[in-house]
Amino acid sequence: MVRHFLTLYLAIVATLLAVSWGQERLWEIYGQREENRARTAALRVVEAQLLAVPSGDRRNLVADLASRSHLDLELFEAQDIAGEDTLALLDRGEPAFMQETAGQTWMLKRLANDGRVLAFRYTTPETQRSLLEWALALLFYAAIALVVMTWLWPLTRDLRRLENATQGYGNRNWTFEPKIRPGSQIFPLTEAFRRMAERIDGLIGSHKEMSNAVAHEIKTPLARMRFEIEMARAAATPDKVAEHLDHINSDISELNGFVKAALDYAILERAEMALNVAEHDFTQILPAVTDAVRRSAREELDIGCQVASQATRVTCDAHLMETVLRNLLYNAMRYARKQVRVSFQVNPPPAGSGSERAQGSHAPAVTYELRVEDDGPGIPEADRQRVFGTFVQLGNQVGNKTGYGLGLAIVKRVIEWHGGTAAVTQSTLGGASFSVQWSPARG
Repeated sequence: MVRHFLTLYLAIVATLLAVSWGQERLWEIYGQREENRARTAALRVVEAQLLAVPSGDRRNLVADLASRSHLDLELFEAQDIAGEDTLALLDRGEPAFMQETAGQTWMLKRLANDGRVLAFRYTTPETQRSLLEWALALLFYAAIALVVMTWLWPLTRDLRRLENATQGYGNRNWTFEPKIRPGSQIFPLTEAFRRMAERIDGLIGSHKEMSNAVAHEIKTPLARMRFEIEMARAAATPDKVAEHLDHINSDISELNGFVKAALDYAILERAEMALNVAEHDFTQILPAVTDAVRRSAREELDIGCQVASQATRVTCDAHLMETVLRNLLYNAMRYARKQVRVSFQVNPPPAGSGSERAQGSHAPAVTYELRVEDDGPGIPEADRQRVFGTFVQLGNQVGNKTGYGLGLAIVKRVIEWHGGTAAVTQSTLGGASFSVQWSPARG
C-alpha cells in the first residue's frame, strides 16, 4: 500500500505544482501587460500636458507632477539614452523599457516635436511567501495526502483480500471466499474470479465423475467380452461360436457408444469451445431431425413436431442444436408411453423494450424456446435439477440400463454455451417437459 500511495501522491503533487507554477506565470505575464498599459496611458496623459506648455517650462512641469503624484518622473535629453533597440522603439513613438539593478525599471516615451524623453521609473515587487502562506501550503498538501490515503486504503485492502483468496485457491484449497462487499470498486473483478473458480470446480468435478464413469462403464463390457471369449473357446459348434461373437460385437458397440458420448461431452467442456453461430430456418431443420429420429422409435409411439412460422431466422449453432433435439427426443422416447411432442416458439421481447432500444440501451431481444414433452412417468420435483448432471440416470435398475447419463448433461452444456438455460417441468401430457431457452443476443 505504501508504494501505491507514494506513487499516486507524488503524481498528484507534481501535477498541482506544475499547474500552480504555470498559472502564476500566466498571471504574472498578463498582469504585467495590464500594468504596462496603465503606465503607458499615464505617460500619454503627462505627454499631453507637457506639449501644452512651452518647451523651456517642461522640465519644471515634470518635477512638479512628480512631487504632487509621488511618481518618479524625469525628462531626459535624447543623447542621455543609449541602446540601439531602445532608440529604435523611441523613434517609432513606442514606449521602451530599461532595467536597472535592485528590480527597478525605466519606462521611456519620446515627446512628439521635442526630441526629449519622458521617463517613468518604478519598482517591480518580488513575490515572497510568508511563513503563514508556507504553513497553509503544507496543510493543503497534507489534506491531499489524507484524501488519497482514504480513497486508496479500501481499494488496497480489497485487492489484498482478493490476492489472498486467489493464492489460497491456487494452492488447491478449492475454496474462493475473498469477503469483498458489493460496494467495493473491485467487486466486478471479484465476481469474475468467483465465476472462474466455479467453472474450474465444475470442470474438476466433471472430470472426476467422467473418470469414475469411464472406469465403471468400460470395466463391465470388458468383463463380459472376456467371458464371451472363454465361452467361444469352449464352444462345440460353429453356431455357438457365432453366438458368442455376436455378444462380443454388442459389447463393442456399447463401448463405442459410450466413448462417443463421453468425447462429445468433453468437447463441450473445453474452455476454448467456439460456436459456429449463424441464422437458420428451424421450420425446415426441426421437422427433418424429428422425422429422422422417428424412424428408430417404437411403432406405437406418436411423435409430433410443431414449429412457429416466424422461426425462419433462428440464431444458433445448428449442429449443436440438432444434438440438443436428438438427445431430448431419445430421452423422451425412452420413457414415453404413446406420445412425444416437439414444439418451438419465438417469444417477443417484454413490453416497453422498444423505447429502450431506441435510446441505445441494451434492450431485451427475442427469446427462442425449444420444448420436448412426453406422456411418461415424469420426473419428481426433487430430481429436476439433478437430472442434468453428468452420468445421472434416474430410476435405473440393475440390469435395465437405458443410457450413459450424458444426454441431458450435453443438452445443458450446449445451451449454456449459447447463453441460455435448460429446465424440466410437468408436461400437460402427463410426463416430463424439457425446455431450453436462449436469446440471439447471447448466442
